[in-house]
Amino acid sequence: MALREALIAAAIATLPAAAPAQVERFAVVAGNDAGTPPDVPLRWAEADAVRVASVLEEVGGVRPENLVLLRGRSADALRRALIAVNERIRESGRASVLFVYYSGHADAGALRLGETPLALRELEQLVRGSAATFRLLVLDACRSGALTRVKGGTPIPPFELRASERAPGEGAVFLTSSSASEDSQESDELKGSFFTHAFLSGLLGAADADGDGRVTLDEAYRHAYDATVRSSSRTLAGLQHPTFQYDVRGHGDVVLSTLSGSEETRAWLAFPAGIDWLVFRGSADGPVVGEIGRADQVRRLSVREGTYFLRGRAPDALLEGARRAPAGATVPIDPAGLARTAYARLVRKGLGEARLASSVEVEGRTRAALASEGRPCAGIAAGASFALRPLTVTARAGFCRSGFDAGGLRATADAWEVEAGATHVWDLPGVSLEAGLALGGAVLRQTFRTAGVAPARTSLALHLSPLVTASRDVGPRAYVYLSGAASTWLFRLEDRETGGSSVEPSFAPRVSMGVGWRL
Repeated sequence: MALREALIAAAIATLPAAAPAQVERFAVVAGNDAGTPPDVPLRWAEADAVRVASVLEEVGGVRPENLVLLRGRSADALRRALIAVNERIRESGRASVLFVYYSGHADAGALRLGETPLALRELEQLVRGSAATFRLLVLDACRSGALTRVKGGTPIPPFELRASERAPGEGAVFLTSSSASEDSQESDELKGSFFTHAFLSGLLGAADADGDGRVTLDEAYRHAYDATVRSSSRTLAGLQHPTFQYDVRGHGDVVLSTLSGSEETRAWLAFPAGIDWLVFRGSADGPVVGEIGRADQVRRLSVREGTYFLRGRAPDALLEGARRAPAGATVPIDPAGLARTAYARLVRKGLGEARLASSVEVEGRTRAALASEGRPCAGIAAGASFALRPLTVTARAGFCRSGFDAGGLRATADAWEVEAGATHVWDLPGVSLEAGLALGGAVLRQTFRTAGVAPARTSLALHLSPLVTASRDVGPRAYVYLSGAASTWLFRLEDRETGGSSVEPSFAPRVSMGVGWRL
């Protein structure tokens, strides 16, 4: 989607001899979800094209009559559109900018619009041959880097324009979403491709490094490169490296988008640092407008006036909520005013980037007495909890002490326990409920104080415990919980009268109260 903005940006490019108002801006924007078998249909290529076209109109200065949007059309339709627009540019005789964008399937030699190919060299000739003063071609497609001659899968780093090589207001620039050997990737969460999304976010303000309200080609590419590499590093397909080639003459930076001077219809959203932010128009089901990454230095986006749904990913929680952005206003986003969902809940709902969230726990516990103990066994335990999507797994070690006094005999019973359990969690508003099983073992040791002779006894025990737990967050990372277990123990019990022993079951329910801390 960022590609659209690139198109928009190119349209804003100006010549030293021509004032910005004298530059006519034209754009041809195409997206096609279908490819040539066995290509897997894409989900968001056509949506990318719609977003690019929208941004071009909003901040790129492309008038509706100068914009051609093609969704799901053939290679011949794209060819005819480019020829027709080039003819209009030639007839106008004015300084002009041509912005061409494509999102869809491609290989190293051609775009694949459904089952119709358009050779990259033909596309390059149509763009280079335009009478436009400045031409910008943006391709968001697999292996599109062949156009910028990145060979053998060796990615190029972000380009650096030296003072004598500043992108001028004349010539041609080619941006691609990946190198010649790489697949371009799209995201269901972003509802678009990584590269277009990053590029559009940059044009809406995330790339405005000098804060002058204008995003230049240099700024837009650097932002798109860094954001695309960062996002694709988390995917199974691996890193994706945008590429760049330019052939320009003249002087002055090429401005891709202008954000200042639009206070009558637009607003700014200003975001705090340390959190990744996604911005949706209207609601969480609306289109994605832009993104501010945790590492981004620029922390604001330009948006049309209206209502926006915000989703922030803090290190330990998801922040969500809607905010109104009135025209001309700068709206600071305060995390304290957004709904907060603990990271463990995100993992269980499948919304987290990771598949596991861990925490440490400490609890006090009391267990009913076993057959040989006398009093309830009170003690402590500590362990770890690991939240997975289907189950939460726990491991704990604990100690408790019990005993009895009878007829001059005083006994102390100590139990050193270890256990592991698995539960399923239901996350409700304000509280989480879980139920499951725990299996454990213990070393039981009794010592006696008496006037006679009573040697200490040590035995091993196993227990199986159905359990239920309720927990509640009490801070960004901390939570408290109350747990009950209906434990059945098996251990060897000695008969005082006969001196023999046998393995006997003993039912001993347990209650625990503790606190946890998410890592």
